[in-house]
Amino acid sequence: MNFRPHAFPVSVKGVVFREGRVLLLRNERDEWELPGGKLDLGEDPATCVVREIVEEVGWDVTIGPILDAWQYHIHDGVDVLIVTYGCHLTAEADPVVSHEHEEAGLFTVEEAATLPMPEGYQRSIKAWYASLQDSSR
Repeated sequence: MNFRPHAFPVSVKGVVFREGRVLLLRNERDEWELPGGKLDLGEDPATCVVREIVEEVGWDVTIGPILDAWQYHIHDGVDVLIVTYGCHLTAEADPVVSHEHEEAGLFTVEEAATLPMPEGYQRSIKAWYASLQDSSR
């Protein structure tokens, strides 16, 4: 039997809070997502997410822990491995949306929970928010 494993891209995303609100981007499918993007061959995942956040919204961040990883089934024939990192914002500038997204928004955890997005993003947002709250005590 000749078995070939499935191949699909890896997308590295960052959860970034500013003043208790998470940064989300609205994509062409009218879903909200975390900033980040596809991992280049040979690229370190942490380097990827920092680069992608700068490219997508102009924010400089430092990397925290990996929060989650899961396979996201977008539609038939399109699956992506998502890896999320907690990120720390290093500047207070407003996000500047690149051509890759329709708009950017800053949402409370409660507001984000009502937006159309994959459940994995919701888990990552809640986990990073809880971690930041614990560390500020």
